[in-house]
Amino acid sequence: MGRVDYYHDPAAPPANSVVPSVVAFVQNTAAQVLLIKRSDNGRWALPGGGHDAGEFISDTVAREVWEETGIKVEVNELTGIYTDPGHVLQYDDGEVRQQFSMCFRARPVGGDLRTSNETTQVRWVNPTDLDEYDIHPTMQLRIEHAMDRTRAAPYIG
Repeated sequence: MGRVDYYHDPAAPPANSVVPSVVAFVQNTAAQVLLIKRSDNGRWALPGGGHDAGEFISDTVAREVWEETGIKVEVNELTGIYTDPGHVLQYDDGEVRQQFSMCFRARPVGGDLRTSNETTQVRWVNPTDLDEYDIHPTMQLRIEHAMDRTRAAPYIG
């Protein structure tokens, strides 16, 4: 399913849903950042997705990272909550979702890189090389906040 991101665009359609979602800022021991290339919009992003009923939010983070990348993670802390009503995501099925995303810092604890039906590429990227990737401005903000260790709030499950 395709997706179009509208960011403070007066031509954006009105939102008709809100789904709590997560992204994970994962760094390996070389301080490289785990990125995915999304199959729905072709942009690079942190791995993540929607929260399912019956899950703890930390379980959502671990599940989404595993599903999209093949990497198992341990969630460490919340780095930001993003609810900008000016950022909407329009999907091919008619859903227009208002952004509601939480970013968590996590560390890899196992697994091997692989793609999924949601990712066309998965890789570890040096932070100094992030400017070379097509990353949406709202995702860049999450990455900047997560890299800034002075912004971290303790993770409370």
